[in-house]
Amino acid sequence: MLKITAIGSGRERTLILEGKLIDPWITELERIWGEARAANRSVVIDLKDVTTISQQGENLLHRMMAEGATLFCCRGVLTRHVVQELERRRARQKGQKG
Repeated sequence: MLKITAIGSGRERTLILEGKLIDPWITELERIWGEARAANRSVVIDLKDVTTISQQGENLLHRMMAEGATLFCCRGVLTRHVVQELERRRARQKGQKG
């Protein structure tokens, strides 16, 4: 299960995630993130209480980063590792484009 709490107003929205970032909840996160983006808000993703991230979850986080989301992390070693790998992946893609 994944609990998503959206807080903030104005120009920034923080999405606090708790639990497992796996199907079928990835779709729900994508929907909520899309709503925040449609309202021209910057988005911060708080991952400190995420316990599991599937490959599909990693792909969504990567896309979110590519489109300007900031990832805030982390308590767990696994989540910290995933975020570091996503940052490396993002840096490699920027290098290939530049």
